[in-house]
Amino acid sequence: MAKFKIFTEKPLRQHVLIIYVISMHITKVADHIYLVDVEAGGIKNFIASYVVKGEKVAIIETGPTLSTSNLLLGLKELNIAPEEVAYVVVSHIHLDHSGGTGSLLKHLPKAKVIVHQRGAPHLTNPEKLWEQSKMVLGSITDIYGKPEPVHTERIFATSDGDEIDLGEGIALKVIETTGHASHHQSYYEASSKAVFPGDAAGIYLCEIGVVVPTTPAPFRMDIALASIERLKQLKPKLLLYSHFGRAYYAEAKLQTYMDQLRLWARIAYDGLKEGQQLEVISKRIIDADESIQKALKYIGVHTILSKTVFEQSIHGVVDFVQKFGLSSV
Repeated sequence: MAKFKIFTEKPLRQHVLIIYVISMHITKVADHIYLVDVEAGGIKNFIASYVVKGEKVAIIETGPTLSTSNLLLGLKELNIAPEEVAYVVVSHIHLDHSGGTGSLLKHLPKAKVIVHQRGAPHLTNPEKLWEQSKMVLGSITDIYGKPEPVHTERIFATSDGDEIDLGEGIALKVIETTGHASHHQSYYEASSKAVFPGDAAGIYLCEIGVVVPTTPAPFRMDIALASIERLKQLKPKLLLYSHFGRAYYAEAKLQTYMDQLRLWARIAYDGLKEGQQLEVISKRIIDADESIQKALKYIGVHTILSKTVFEQSIHGVVDFVQKFGLSSV
């Protein structure tokens, strides 16, 4: 798989933050960055794709296969022709983040895919990913749709520190942020001081201003915490969550998420020492975590989060503590 480094020597220009809604599912979140709500399965405010415009255009996160048409509609509303898109950039290869890559590229004749080098093989041959996703997600895969393969020659497998130059002083720097997945990377856009964290910073419930963990097994909390710390060190002003939307006070939110993960780990550790079952540990976590308490009603009626947060995320933390204990977190 070919690797690449693309650097810009142009000075970064200053951008004024402007925020307004362009259409029902497009929001301008910075001078050159637009959020497209891909509305997977008709669910609003759940999966965001971001369109970054310099001399070249990049799309960050595709969403799943069955929301490709919504993303293409967003490009049309932004007056971006398919041939103008130079890069499709994904944080990792889970279906809700990159499942639509293969189907999207059919419409983007010049676009190359930016992905972690460990994730690239799963884009070229997504069959194993699809079968594993069906086992883990069950009926949720019917909302996402089966991923289509991506031709190898359209993939740039990246490493930590690589930069994608979009021109006009706009570049996306690759920050390896494993832990949630071994093939996870985030992106930093310096001119807007924005981080696109993928799933490294949790799930932001924008309607109620709460962050909840996304920590499915095999979750490596020690690695995830180190990844979040790396994002903090960038001193970002904005977090542009894949799930979902723009959030200010970025450093504080990252620190709060780290504290939340450690809280969950301590409760899981104590519960395991006392021989408690997963259901009891889950209740203890909910009782101790004010963010989860605030989010209970919202999550409980959500088609996807009602399964992934309570069933998968808590299990992922418990699984980590069983294997590694608390000494590393």
